[in-house]
Amino acid sequence: MMSAISLPVTADRTSRLILLVSLGFNLFFVGAVGTLAARQYLAPPTTPTASIDRSAAARIERLAATLPAADADILRSEFRANAAPVEAAQETYRRAYDRVREALRAEPFEIERLRAMMGETRAARQGFDQPLQELIAAAAAKMSALGRDKLADWPPRRRNTNEANR
Repeated sequence: MMSAISLPVTADRTSRLILLVSLGFNLFFVGAVGTLAARQYLAPPTTPTASIDRSAAARIERLAATLPAADADILRSEFRANAAPVEAAQETYRRAYDRVREALRAEPFEIERLRAMMGETRAARQGFDQPLQELIAAAAAKMSALGRDKLADWPPRRRNTNEANR
C-alpha cells in the first residue's frame, strides 16, 4: 500500500520539474527573441565608414586644415599653381599599382614579373612624393613660423582618451 501512495507523489514531482524546466526554456527563448527584436529596431543605425579620399588635392586640403588660415591659403595656392605635375605623378603611381594587382592575378603566376612590377611601383611612389614634397617646401618658404611648426607636427597625433582627461 505504501508504494501506491508514493507513486502519485513522485509523478507529481516529476511533472512539476518538467513544468519548471519548460517554463525556463520558454522564458529564455522569449528573452532572446525580444533582445534580437529590440536590437534590430531600437539600436541606432550603424554609420558606414567613410573612405578616405587619397587624391593629391584632398591630401593638401587635409594638411591645410591644420594650418593657420593665411598659411593654409599659401599652401592651397601653391597646389593650384603646381597641381598638374603632382596629379600626373599620382596617376602614374596608381597605374603602377594596378600592374602589381594584374601580376598577382595572372595565371600562370610569374614571381619575377611581380617583383618587376613592385619595383616600378616603388619608383612611381618616389616620383609622386618628389613633386608633392617640392610643393610643400615651396609653400613652407612663404609661411609663418607657426605654419611651419604645424607642418612639422603633421600628421596630427590622435590623443589617447586617458591623456585628454589629464
